[in-house]
Amino acid sequence: MQKILSAEQMRRADTFTIQHEPISSIDLMERAAMACKEWILSHLPDKHLVSIVCGTGNNGGDGLALARLLRKERDVFVFVLDSNKRSPDFETNLKRLKRCRRVRVTLLKSNDTLRLPWGTDHLLIDAVFGTGLTRAVKGRYAYAIREMNSQRCTRLSIDMPSGLFADSPTPHDGVVFEADITLTFQMAKLAFMMPENYRFVGDFTVLPIGLSPEFIKKEETPYFFADTVTTPSFLCHRPKFSHKGDFGHCLLVAGSYGKMGAAILSARACLRSGTGLVTTHVPKAGVDIMQTAFPEAMVSIDSNDEIFSSLPDNLDRYTVVAAGPGLGTAPSTIDALKQLLKECHKPMVLDADALNCIAMEKEMLDLVPPNSILTPHHKEFERLAGEWADDFERLAKQSDYSAKHKVIVVFKGAHTTVSLPDGRVFFNTTGNPGMATAGSGDVLTGIIAGLLAQGLAPDEAAVYGVFIHGRAGDRAFANRGNGLIASDIVENIGLV
Repeated sequence: MQKILSAEQMRRADTFTIQHEPISSIDLMERAAMACKEWILSHLPDKHLVSIVCGTGNNGGDGLALARLLRKERDVFVFVLDSNKRSPDFETNLKRLKRCRRVRVTLLKSNDTLRLPWGTDHLLIDAVFGTGLTRAVKGRYAYAIREMNSQRCTRLSIDMPSGLFADSPTPHDGVVFEADITLTFQMAKLAFMMPENYRFVGDFTVLPIGLSPEFIKKEETPYFFADTVTTPSFLCHRPKFSHKGDFGHCLLVAGSYGKMGAAILSARACLRSGTGLVTTHVPKAGVDIMQTAFPEAMVSIDSNDEIFSSLPDNLDRYTVVAAGPGLGTAPSTIDALKQLLKECHKPMVLDADALNCIAMEKEMLDLVPPNSILTPHHKEFERLAGEWADDFERLAKQSDYSAKHKVIVVFKGAHTTVSLPDGRVFFNTTGNPGMATAGSGDVLTGIIAGLLAQGLAPDEAAVYGVFIHGRAGDRAFANRGNGLIASDIVENIGLV
């Protein structure tokens, strides 16, 4: 689990490392450039022609240092958007570079036009602004970035695509470099988590450069990057004399006429995640379907033939209750869900149509037990919380929603975002676009419910469940590619 720090915190981390390692700022820059060089040589072996466009700040200094380090393995062209404001480390690296052979350096004054070598085998590197930007890019810099964006080649940014803001929305009237790859230093940046920024960031890689662990540990942030999770040992290793009653009993309220697949997928995922017992509450029309398709699940039968309209007996016998997949939003279903919320006093998992029912009668939110886990996709959360102008506003809405209603919100998508009532936010790192398929969310509901039933705290069940769901999807993608279906994700849960 990594922290996500602000641009200002990262600057302070640099300063602290320089003062306490101790290391000079120019040597820290060299360390960063070396990390970039090694990644490029390892991952882009066919890019023999490299152009690096540099500003005159420290990001430009990174680019100059990288040019010097790459010169023996690649043909390197450097273009400097020169100005009278040069950082000391930029000046030092420019002097070093000018002493080297095999690097062509072009200093572009304010009236000069950037003209880049062209070729599809070309690697174009952006080292203009990095994380230090505080205003929209315009003028000569905007022209240069537009020229860079027009190149039909692989485009790479160092630390942060130029023109992108690290911690806030990027002004719509500014120009931003559109990277295919971003190599960022020490930790991911908040802007990278926003779907609207993907066209600028591309695929990013975090390169450790040895910033002070002491500083990073003590620095406070609400944001975390879930690149690894430590799974509790009891999920993987069971005592010899265990029995199914030791691992929880989940009630899954799901399915309606024509939508029984959602209930089946959720139930299968719940048991595959290790739950001892699963009971599915389904309409009469779904009983034969459920018991034929998934005999391992028990069935509680609703009084209605086609929809959820009545509660199961004795809710107290269940460790956890999950509701929503395939339910529909009929008036009788809304009434039954309202009664379920009144009678269930344990944290629940609410997904899909359970959330749509709540959005239709928002006073039901007051009945949701504290620390329940809500798993909306984009449109479902919009129905609950209202529209947003950009992804930073959506993130603020999500955090506020969790705090106000004392619930955990799992906003599904790339880098699925888990917000907790205490203000912490976790961005997931597993998963792939192949998981954008019918039933994938139903599987996630089952996994999270299964982890809750086995004794994980709600915050752990949400963060771990999302991580496991994505990792199972990654295993499925390795075998199926974009043809994977939700059942493939289920089959890989146990392996994960």
